[in-house]
Amino acid sequence: MANKHKKINFFLRLLIVFLVFTFVAGGFSTIWAISLPIPDFEAFFQKEVANKSTKIYERTGKILLYDVTGIRRTNVPFSQIPDVIKKSTLAIEDATFYQHGGIKLSSIARAFLVNTFAGGVKQGGSTITQQVVKNSLLSSDQTIVRKVKEAILAVKMEKTMTKDDIFNVYLNQSPYGGNIYGVQEAAKAYFQKDIRDIDLAEAAYLAAIPKAPNYYSPYGANKDKLDARKNLVLTRMAEVGFITKDQMQKAQAEKVTFYEKINQGIKAPHFAYYILDQLEKKYDKATLETNSFKVTTTIDWPLQQKAEEIAKKFGDSNEKTYHAQNNGIVAIDPKNGDILAMVGSRDYFNQAIQGNFNITTAHRQPGSSFKPFVYATAFNKGYTDKTIVFDLKTEFNTNCSPTGKPITPGAVCYMPVNYDGLYVGPVTLRNALAQSRNIPAIKVLYLAGVNDSLDTAEAMGITSLGTKNQYGLTLVLGGGEVSLLEMTSAYGVFANDGVRVPFEGILKIEDPNGKVVFDKTITPTKVLPPNTARLISNILSDAQARVPAYSIDSPLSFGSRDVAVKTGTTNDYKDAWIIGYTPNIVIGAWAGNNDNTPMGKKVAGYIIAPLWHAVMAEAIASRPVENFIPPVVNYDGLKPVLRGFWQGGDIISTNAFSTTTGQSAGTAEYITKNVHSILYWLDKNNPLGPAPSNPESDGQFSLWEYPIQIWAKKNDAKTENLLRIGTKSDIQNQNVTNSNLFGSSTTISF
Repeated sequence: MANKHKKINFFLRLLIVFLVFTFVAGGFSTIWAISLPIPDFEAFFQKEVANKSTKIYERTGKILLYDVTGIRRTNVPFSQIPDVIKKSTLAIEDATFYQHGGIKLSSIARAFLVNTFAGGVKQGGSTITQQVVKNSLLSSDQTIVRKVKEAILAVKMEKTMTKDDIFNVYLNQSPYGGNIYGVQEAAKAYFQKDIRDIDLAEAAYLAAIPKAPNYYSPYGANKDKLDARKNLVLTRMAEVGFITKDQMQKAQAEKVTFYEKINQGIKAPHFAYYILDQLEKKYDKATLETNSFKVTTTIDWPLQQKAEEIAKKFGDSNEKTYHAQNNGIVAIDPKNGDILAMVGSRDYFNQAIQGNFNITTAHRQPGSSFKPFVYATAFNKGYTDKTIVFDLKTEFNTNCSPTGKPITPGAVCYMPVNYDGLYVGPVTLRNALAQSRNIPAIKVLYLAGVNDSLDTAEAMGITSLGTKNQYGLTLVLGGGEVSLLEMTSAYGVFANDGVRVPFEGILKIEDPNGKVVFDKTITPTKVLPPNTARLISNILSDAQARVPAYSIDSPLSFGSRDVAVKTGTTNDYKDAWIIGYTPNIVIGAWAGNNDNTPMGKKVAGYIIAPLWHAVMAEAIASRPVENFIPPVVNYDGLKPVLRGFWQGGDIISTNAFSTTTGQSAGTAEYITKNVHSILYWLDKNNPLGPAPSNPESDGQFSLWEYPIQIWAKKNDAKTENLLRIGTKSDIQNQNVTNSNLFGSSTTISF
């Protein structure tokens, strides 16, 4: 009996404490509630969920590419939202919504007891009105103070707004997963339907999701939980009389198909996310999501659209024909560095090919597209487009014999081949570069120097190659790894007469008040002699020099339009590159597989050139015609090997006379036929200086000389004979005769 009285006394004391607490709390709450400012609830109907977030536009500032918060939301008037949507939502969220005054005391009391004993907010009990308040005015903090604020403001909202208006705000602003807000966008995203076409089962799914959008995602690991909650929605609808039991059962049994998971709220997605990454380096993520920055980018939207279409078209065909699943495209204005187009895959939303991965910023081996940097370095040092090297099967490892056998234990010999398996003998640097022949390119790299070539590439914008000591003669064949973006930008130096303008994707950033907080500035830097850039452009636009590698009417040519272009294919056929330019646009393209698996064994001209041609044709059609400035090369006084004569290097001069006047016409020049490699005739570190006194001291000399002597003998390239190579004269365009060096008179026209 005593124990019974003790229990009664305990509960009485507990009740008294509770009543006192309630009275005190109620008093303070009343005072606080009276002083709590009343917001403009009517503004909710017009409120945009993402009105404070950063937005990214194309270069005109009119077309929205991306909202940093990624919000997708469309306001729908309450009268246009079908009853099946309204009733399914009411059934699961707040069946007595139209009867209460903003809060339900029974739900609050139940939640209060649960939360008090739990030591925190574990149960909500929120009405639809409270949820509108929470989503629109308050933070999502799970605290009792926040819940009290929510309840008070809900009551005030009910006195200011109509029930339909409150419910309309809820249906248009509730989160439905990811960047999707409101039932209209949810219907589009999940079912590819307008809200007016949603059936009962689909409406039940939409009502089920907002409780925990990520957890109940139809694409996540809890699809079975979503199905169960959808069935619960239908059960509740039947319980409150919104539908019949038969309708409930049919809807529960219906097989609903969810649309493929995509993000329709973004344009130029690879570029947009590239810009977002740049922005996050300037500002923190919270600042971007809560400040109305307007970011105007460099993207040329019409060109971007065409590039995306072309990437998709050729990507599909290349996968079938060449086993190349993916491609990438970059277009840059070389005069100001603006990124005009960026396509990081053939389809951003194709998960099977990792389409969301941006291949334009990834590092891949560039193949022969790296060669122009090496040739430019050689031209800087005095080599010319007429300089001769021998395209013959050659060993390049000095620890191996000229026949390709190791002479040092463990040596790995290096005797590369050309793409066509052929060797053409003596070839000018012009033809060697235009035809992308590998053996001459390796020799040019040796002549130009690996370190100096790397310096040239870096000055032009190639920054990802790492340290110099990791490269050897394979560099010229694309032994390093670079991105399509920086390669395209670097080619812009050739297009821009030797001046580098770093690439940029942002034109300006404006704050919420329209004040410009970032304005793109152009910082040009002269990194190549103009004549070197012009010589490279002249060679890469020389369709005749490309023959026989490419026909005159190949995808690399545009008729009379000046377009320079270079291809590149890695020797394992994992990467196909092409970069081409005019004086006012540079376009680079890549094809391959993101997982580094090989493609079909075809050179870039087959795989990627048609795609590139299609994009370039679109680009130049809307741009003014600009021609390259011709280079000026003075060959006078240069060693014969530098001006196109491979037969020898010892010059013999004699007087020449005019056939019409008999007067002196200058000095005729001859060389003694004596076939050697270029290393015999010049010092690679000083090609314009005296010939080396001991060429054999160069480690590469014997390796280069061996196949040349075999070739000379096989081709009967006689030595100790004279060859006329030119006339030094102040008199131009006339017939001259040389003295009788061969025992008779010879007439030559200039």
